[in-house]
Amino acid sequence: MAGADIVYEQVHFRHDPKWSVRLRSAEGGGLLLCLACAIEMMEAEEMASVRKCFALSSMSGILRSSAGALRELFRQDHRVTLHFITTLLGMLQSEEDPVTVEKVGQVLVQLLLEFQNELPFHFVLDKVHKQLNDQLSVKHFLPTFNFLGNLLKTVPNVAQSLLTQYVPLLDLLCSALVYPDEVLKTSVVNVWLQLLRTSGDTGAQYLPIATRDRLCILLLQTLNSASSAQLIKNCAGLLWQLVKLEEAVSVLMSTSGMCDANEDGLTNSSQTLIQYQEQQPADHSLLPLLLKKLLLSGDETLQVTSAKCIAAILVRSPSQYCALCIKADLPGFLFDRLASSSSEMLLWSCYSCLVLLTEEPLFFSQCHSVYGIESLVRSLKEALQLTNLEVPKQGFLLLTEILERQPPSIHLFPSGSGFVAVSEAVTAGVSSSCPLVAAQVVKAAAALFRLTHQSRPFQYQVVEELIEAITRRFSELTLSSPSHHRSTRNKRRSGSSSQTFRSKGFLLQALICFQAACRLAEECASEPALMKNPFTAPYKHSDAQDSLESVCQCLLRCCDSVWIPTVLRTCDGPPSAQILESLYSILCSQFVLLPSSMPQFANKLVSSGFYRLAVEHKALLCAGNRNPNLNASCCGFLQKLSMCLLFQSDPPCGSCHDFEEVENLLQCSLSSLCCHLSDWPSLLCEYQEPKAVQYCLVMILYLARKQGDRLLPDQTVFSSVVALLQSVQEESNCVIPCSVLRSALYLMAVTQERSLNLVGAHLNCIIKALSSCQNFSSLYSHHPALLHFIWRYPELAEKFGALVLELWFTKKSQTDAMKNTADVQETDETIESQTHQQQDEELDLQTLEMLSLMEKYPHVMLTLLDMAVSRESPLAEHVLDVLKVILLRQREFVTDLCTSLRPALLQALQRISVDNMANGLGQGHAAPANSLPVVLKLLCLTQASDPPSPYIYSNMEGVHFKLLYHVSSIGGMLKPTNTESLLPALNFLQCCLSLSPAHSSDRAVSMLLSNSGLMDQLQTIISSSSVPPSPPPSACPPSALLCCSHLLLSSLIALQHIHSTQVQKSIIWSLDTAVHRLFCQKRNTDNLLLVSYLRMLQALLDVDMASSVMCLSTGPGVVGPRPLEAEDGALYPLGSTGAQCLLTALSGLLMQKHELLLRTSVNCLSSLLGFLKRKYPASAEHAVCQPWSRFLLYCKLNSGEKGLLHPALLRLITLLLQYSSTAVLWEPDLLHVIDTVERSGMKELNHEAARALELLLTQIQRSVPLPTEGHKLRVRKMMESLGAQTSSESCNARLSNVLRVGDVSLCMSEFSLKTG
Repeated sequence: MAGADIVYEQVHFRHDPKWSVRLRSAEGGGLLLCLACAIEMMEAEEMASVRKCFALSSMSGILRSSAGALRELFRQDHRVTLHFITTLLGMLQSEEDPVTVEKVGQVLVQLLLEFQNELPFHFVLDKVHKQLNDQLSVKHFLPTFNFLGNLLKTVPNVAQSLLTQYVPLLDLLCSALVYPDEVLKTSVVNVWLQLLRTSGDTGAQYLPIATRDRLCILLLQTLNSASSAQLIKNCAGLLWQLVKLEEAVSVLMSTSGMCDANEDGLTNSSQTLIQYQEQQPADHSLLPLLLKKLLLSGDETLQVTSAKCIAAILVRSPSQYCALCIKADLPGFLFDRLASSSSEMLLWSCYSCLVLLTEEPLFFSQCHSVYGIESLVRSLKEALQLTNLEVPKQGFLLLTEILERQPPSIHLFPSGSGFVAVSEAVTAGVSSSCPLVAAQVVKAAAALFRLTHQSRPFQYQVVEELIEAITRRFSELTLSSPSHHRSTRNKRRSGSSSQTFRSKGFLLQALICFQAACRLAEECASEPALMKNPFTAPYKHSDAQDSLESVCQCLLRCCDSVWIPTVLRTCDGPPSAQILESLYSILCSQFVLLPSSMPQFANKLVSSGFYRLAVEHKALLCAGNRNPNLNASCCGFLQKLSMCLLFQSDPPCGSCHDFEEVENLLQCSLSSLCCHLSDWPSLLCEYQEPKAVQYCLVMILYLARKQGDRLLPDQTVFSSVVALLQSVQEESNCVIPCSVLRSALYLMAVTQERSLNLVGAHLNCIIKALSSCQNFSSLYSHHPALLHFIWRYPELAEKFGALVLELWFTKKSQTDAMKNTADVQETDETIESQTHQQQDEELDLQTLEMLSLMEKYPHVMLTLLDMAVSRESPLAEHVLDVLKVILLRQREFVTDLCTSLRPALLQALQRISVDNMANGLGQGHAAPANSLPVVLKLLCLTQASDPPSPYIYSNMEGVHFKLLYHVSSIGGMLKPTNTESLLPALNFLQCCLSLSPAHSSDRAVSMLLSNSGLMDQLQTIISSSSVPPSPPPSACPPSALLCCSHLLLSSLIALQHIHSTQVQKSIIWSLDTAVHRLFCQKRNTDNLLLVSYLRMLQALLDVDMASSVMCLSTGPGVVGPRPLEAEDGALYPLGSTGAQCLLTALSGLLMQKHELLLRTSVNCLSSLLGFLKRKYPASAEHAVCQPWSRFLLYCKLNSGEKGLLHPALLRLITLLLQYSSTAVLWEPDLLHVIDTVERSGMKELNHEAARALELLLTQIQRSVPLPTEGHKLRVRKMMESLGAQTSSESCNARLSNVLRVGDVSLCMSEFSLKTG
């Protein structure tokens, strides 16, 4: 061969010149190519590889530059072309020089690409298949596989033919994966990769099932054992192609790592593969482990591929594959990748996988969310720096899913640092330039504002900063007004509309988030522990910015200054029901969070036209039962706004104003009020039944007008109200509610000046309406217009003039009293001086108004003179009443006030005690003796006004123990007839015992039992009430005193039994007299006294009628004649007759509706049955099987749905079942209870009712044979729901509180239902 010509000199002379061509070049001359010489050179074994390589390189260059000339040579004889291709294919197997082999493959691919329309690919594939089929080993087929891979990559059309027509060849390609050479495997995997990649999803469907399944298994084995980087990369790419096929995913996920790569069972047989898959463990899939291996690799491409494969697998069937991936700990590896990468593709892929994994509850139960939350937060901060905004959007979607799905029992942020980090990420995300990203971030913030996600200590300041960050974003929103839309109608209409739409989407999500923040604040306010934030660092306790109050103020401030104006700006155009619904819900929450700030806020809302706005929104969007949620939000807002204004304008004063009546009226009527303001006059004037909606309109007009908002013109209001009153008076059966009549009177008074005077029938109907109210003070409003309106008409002045003047001056006296109270309580001099100045101005205005009234109506003077002569006011009782108002109404000062009062009361008691001891029992000086009742009443009042926490009584060395000591000492010195002092003393003693914790009550009970004077006092009271046959009324102690004695003794009996306290002196009590009173005289006995008798008997029954405190006397009417029968002896001193009488009495008391009596009766019945069971079991079984039990149960079960779910009734049924009563039947009794619970919903049950229901269901499972499996399932599901409910509520310890019933103080903890 000369020069660069492709000529084989030894044989060239034999070749026909037609197989030669000279390729011209730009410089002249050219390359001589003899195709025949080229073929013979390739076939000559003695030819050096270098020459062959040179010739192939030259041909490759010709194919790139002058393919046309070469094409003409080949077209002369098609057989030559095929022969040349065959020769080259053979060289792939025979040639040993790798460079030459590479050139052979290159030329082959170029030839086939150039002549793809003329040369059949089947010829090449047939030859390759024959070569593979003829050889026993694939050891030397690496060049062939490389060629196939390049061919598939370069000529995609080959893939379709290979998939559809060369299945045996595909099987041979699968078999080649078993060969141990990784270089060969790399080439084979590349062939499969190119085959599936170029064929696309549609072409891959033609892959035979058996081949596909075998390929999946062999691929996993290959990847599992692969060590070279290229093989791993090719396997990962092929895996990504396979997971796109749903059927392949099933095979891949069902393959474990326990099979042998050379196993004969992995043949082409589909049946064998199916059997193999069925034998693999379901929870030991190999694929998740391999994906973890890829995630652990340092190659980012492999990590992305792995994440994409995981996502593709999970998308196919999350319910099927999520659990497998989670058990393989894939979430942890994905979270680790988030923490160590900033790649957009990798972050997005990992986010997508984790979003799918969060659909499986196992993700949270195995604490993957807790493990990965820190990595997620760190990656979110990185993602916000990326240019691709889809990445942070997907990341915050993952955060949202985790926060929304996280179980409440597993806390994501046990410490404050974790919560702070998430809040910082969310705060940064809110500032994103993309509204869609910001909207997703705000959605995550809404989920973050759940109580279960808050750390301890509570990060109030962080929550506040996040709220402010969301609020600041509002300034960037594009919320165009209608005028702006008109001015920019022809300027980028579509772009502006799209931006406005996205801004409104963000606004809606932000409102939902703000609503969640308000809900969080409400929940925190309801939990004292969160309000105190006990785990806060000491240096932060004085930080007012890190408190719940600061968060509430922030919510109110943002709502007032930013959120309300922004939402109203969006409502300039067509209003959005969803946005308005959230707005009104947020406004409702403000009234709950900061009651002290609501007067000013409510005034601002009214002055801003929110009454009008809410009414018009209801009319526009809620008429015709549309948007019920918006309607409910509007109604809730209007109701809270109205009640706030009502409390603000008229503070509660005795029974003058029935606020509950107004609240019920608004609650019942607002939902149906969906008309425009312009329709209100006609609605007020027309005759309709019921009139609740008209009354509701009057209330709204009244409250709005009180704040200066005239919803309707004065003349219209006056005429409409007068027409309404006249229409009501014409209907004799209709009585106007007091609150409505009061509002109507106020409206007529303030609108009279601009309206015509009343005459004739109208005036008479007003007089009749005002006279229908028995107490005119309930109609009074402290406004000068009312004085002028009443005295304007002589008919009204004659009937109501004196009353309205008396109420005017009573209000003035109340203002003076409030001024004096403020002088005591207020310590800030500046605020005090401002308060005095405002009050003085108010008083001056009142005086001026009275002078103005007398100038117009001289007859007022005569009425004032009469009032000055005839009216009086007792001073001592007023002083005590003022103190009651301070203690019971001013809740913010109660704790400090009670703390300062107790030492003073203690000193007073000490002085009284010393004086009494020096001067004899009850014979002290006049001043101390007269002050004793007041001191004791105030002491009881502090006890009732300050519900104690357990720690208050935990140290009996403090002021409480001293108070207890002195009160008990004085109580023992008092005369039994000194009821005025004795009653509050016993009240205090019995409440102290009930409120004392178990670990500190031993000292208290020991001290009381050692006080012989007190025990003598109790003996006197008890004896004077039980002297047979019946003491005269003058000798009987007051019912309240006897009740307090019983309650005190019951506590002493119980605590003495617990602590085994030594008793100095026992009290004799006639048991048969007590049973006789309950059995025969309960109709003539006060309910509270019956309660005290039952508490006493309950305490005795609990200690088996054997207490050192009480010495029980009995008679033959209870235990029968002697010698005693076996049952009487076992039940002594109660006896069988006494037990039967007590059971009968309890059955009658259980029919009552008195709450305390009902509870005490059930508790006493429980103690009685327990006593009978312990002493004489047969009597207990006999007792619950009496006919009275069936009759009692029938009556209670038919007392209505509310009574049916009463905890006392549920406890009664449990007792009957517990003692094997035949009175309780599955159907209809128990089934009726279960149906009622399911119908009303278990969430409506309070904690006590839920606990009672849980005990009943437990007893049903133990002792009632349920007829069907369906009934068993219902009971079991109800038990599960109740278990979760009661367990979540039981952690909140309920504080004992003192209830004042008449003159008796009751500790409600003593009347909770027994559970054992």
